[in-house]
Amino acid sequence: MSAIATSTATLPSHRDATDARHDRRFRWLLTVTAVFVLVTLAGAALSMLWGGRSVLASEGLNFFLSSDWNPVENKYGALVPIYGTLVTACIAMLIAVPVSFGIAFFLTEVAPRWLRTPVSTAIELLAGIPSIIYGMWGFFVLMPVMRESLIPWMDEHIGPLPVIGALFSGPPIGAGMLTSGLVLSIMVIPFIASTMREVFLTVPTRLKESAYALGATKWEVSWDIVLPYTRSAVIGGIFLGLGRALGETMAVAFVIGNSVSFTTSLLEPSTTIAALIANDFGEATETYRAALLLLGFVLFMVTFVVLALARLMLSNLARKEGNR
Repeated sequence: MSAIATSTATLPSHRDATDARHDRRFRWLLTVTAVFVLVTLAGAALSMLWGGRSVLASEGLNFFLSSDWNPVENKYGALVPIYGTLVTACIAMLIAVPVSFGIAFFLTEVAPRWLRTPVSTAIELLAGIPSIIYGMWGFFVLMPVMRESLIPWMDEHIGPLPVIGALFSGPPIGAGMLTSGLVLSIMVIPFIASTMREVFLTVPTRLKESAYALGATKWEVSWDIVLPYTRSAVIGGIFLGLGRALGETMAVAFVIGNSVSFTTSLLEPSTTIAALIANDFGEATETYRAALLLLGFVLFMVTFVVLALARLMLSNLARKEGNR
């Protein structure tokens, strides 16, 4: 009897030791995966910085501030592609955010139930279309429309205006930052709209019904109930779309014109970091390749800063809401 009691008493302690050992192994496995992500991220950034060290040493800070991009004379200034990247992304977000909000609110509050599933499926299918298809559509469909109709109208009616006129004046080429921004907006709308739709569905029905019972309109419910309740998630979805817009390559390369000359006009050809790298990297040699690698590092840092600001904004919102 005593032997049986002793063996029974040792079973739980043996199982506890085994569970503790498995927990340690599992914790170490998760730690390794997290460290692997950080090491990969840092390695990608540092490898691009190391590859472009020669250009950074020769140009210095002038690389980021100069608009002179001339591989023949080994002069490299990244201002034009940086400017084009930021402007096209801003145009895309100015169009995509309100449209995405309208789509999401329509699907959650306005659309009949029989229509919600087909429209939601169509949005998800748009998100899965390869970017090169959007680029081809922009080149063969949107650019002729811009060249024959929209650009002449804007150049005639908006071009003469003070301040903003310089942004909407230029030759009717069709390729430019405005065209690229339009293509990018269509690309990021599915991502932002899907995110907004999912978070709008998390709003408790009783809150919206209470607002409707007090006489609130659909606009008031969306602005005063739905958005405050889902603010953090909505901002996260917007910055997710912004990250996609900043790094898009093929769709932009088709319609931006790929010019390294600086221009403030949205209607004239320009370029972005990703488009310039995609167009020239295959034929680049030595110093020019180093300049393109340094451009890749700049794009990495721009995207990192944007996402870091998003996380900071979400953290501030969480603190104000009392979640932290």
